[in-house]
Amino acid sequence: MQPKISAFFKRQAPGPDTSSGDGTHMGGTGVTEAKRPKSCTDGKVLNKKRSYAQFHLELGQPDFLLHMCSVCGMMYARGNDDDEKVHKAFHKGYFEGVPFKGWRNETVVVRSEGGDRIILVTDENSCARNSKVQEVIKVVQKELGFGEGQLLHKLCKVYLFISSQRIVGCLVAEPIKRAHKVIPGSAEENCSDLPVDKIESSKTDHTLDFGKISFKREVLKRRDHSDKNKEEYCDPGAIICEEEAVPALCGFRAIWVVQSRRRKQIGSQLMDAARKSFLEGKTLGISQCAFSPPTSSGKALARSYCKTSAFLVYKDQDA
Repeated sequence: MQPKISAFFKRQAPGPDTSSGDGTHMGGTGVTEAKRPKSCTDGKVLNKKRSYAQFHLELGQPDFLLHMCSVCGMMYARGNDDDEKVHKAFHKGYFEGVPFKGWRNETVVVRSEGGDRIILVTDENSCARNSKVQEVIKVVQKELGFGEGQLLHKLCKVYLFISSQRIVGCLVAEPIKRAHKVIPGSAEENCSDLPVDKIESSKTDHTLDFGKISFKREVLKRRDHSDKNKEEYCDPGAIICEEEAVPALCGFRAIWVVQSRRRKQIGSQLMDAARKSFLEGKTLGISQCAFSPPTSSGKALARSYCKTSAFLVYKDQDA
């Protein structure tokens, strides 16, 4: 026989009206009805404001705390409003130039027809002018690798190139006594023999084998050796100078031009202005001026300006 399962349900008696009395069932069960929250019985819902916070996971990433901008090189904290604001201002000044509204009684050395001008600032100027110079110097120090406070001293003269109410170029000059002539390297002597737009094929064997099928890859490298890039391409690296020193009067301690205005002769115009005004009533020759140990782009500028690879270089001991 199949087992028989019976289900019995018994209706319970309705409970007493809890609206009157203290809400306790008097039928002897001793069960107390739970009171609803006040917010529910009144028909109101408490709308509490929620506060949110952004959390980050540290998984060993190098820029977890500070991020370095790939363009201006500034370290700042992403998501921090103050840091973001400072970085935005610094980035714009780095790429487009430092804002400059002008001064009264400027010492204008050169003025062009388009409205651009080069002004001279010395240590004798007012504090307001020096603060603007310090703002520019911070950008120059960061890009050229100078330590904080190592670029300027009391004998320095600062030349600023002004264009469209922005400082787009800066030259720091100082008096020196002697310098050393650069010995041209063998790599520089062979620069003129390099072809333009040469296509080189790498001989490295890149082969992928899948059973009886082989895939070979050939890498082609296209190099542009145009006139404007030839100097930088032929850069020999270290600078070797003659031991014997020669007399020199003006030292170009630092030359800086914003990225958006480079290769427009701004550096050459700054050096021309410095040669004409560094000594009162006398114009210095190129052979009387020397460069501090330059970067790769600085060497290209020095060779282009001096029309020779044997330009003069000085050290701090020569000042």
